[in-house]
Amino acid sequence: MNEHYPFKNPPLPYTYNALEPYITEETLYLHHNFILQQDVDNLNDILSTHPELQSLSIEELLTNPEGIPLEIRQSVLAYAGSIYNHIVFFNGMTSPATFFRSTLLYPAIIRDFGSIDNFFDELKKKTMAILGPGFTWLVTDQSGNLQIITTTCNTSPISDNLCIIAGLDVWEHSYYLQHFYSRVKYIEDWFHVMNWEEMEQRYKNCIDSI
Repeated sequence: MNEHYPFKNPPLPYTYNALEPYITEETLYLHHNFILQQDVDNLNDILSTHPELQSLSIEELLTNPEGIPLEIRQSVLAYAGSIYNHIVFFNGMTSPATFFRSTLLYPAIIRDFGSIDNFFDELKKKTMAILGPGFTWLVTDQSGNLQIITTTCNTSPISDNLCIIAGLDVWEHSYYLQHFYSRVKYIEDWFHVMNWEEMEQRYKNCIDSI
């Protein structure tokens, strides 16, 4: 994504049908081309009358909320959070035919969760416990320890100084066309398209920044 206003919706790093059968072309097209695009447009509309904010990146908006005028702060944080979170989510998926052997992240998952099955079980449990819209995240704290956390609506963990490795969108628009209200089936399908290469690089960046 371009670094400052006017923001543009970045293209996906794969085609709209690349994640099938786990995420359908129709679902992905609607999610990226309409849902995310709408939030990009809304943020640009707000910032168009606030030139003092136009040189700031999405990350700078989210990590310095006190610098945003109070009358637009809630809206700016909501739209900027949506954009940031969606980019992490979209970039965190790949074709189910893609294979990547993790050398850093996998041992850390075993260290902090005991087994890959425990990791998947905890991620599913916490995701199912979200009431309403939100995101589930794999993050590291300032000590480099892995954690699975959840946020409501479009809140982003970077606002709490956590380093993101992966994010799962749990808004109904992510899965309703394909799974209706079956969030658990959506979660299980997402496991098949997780981009472990992207997660590995994010984890390395997190560790390097400590």
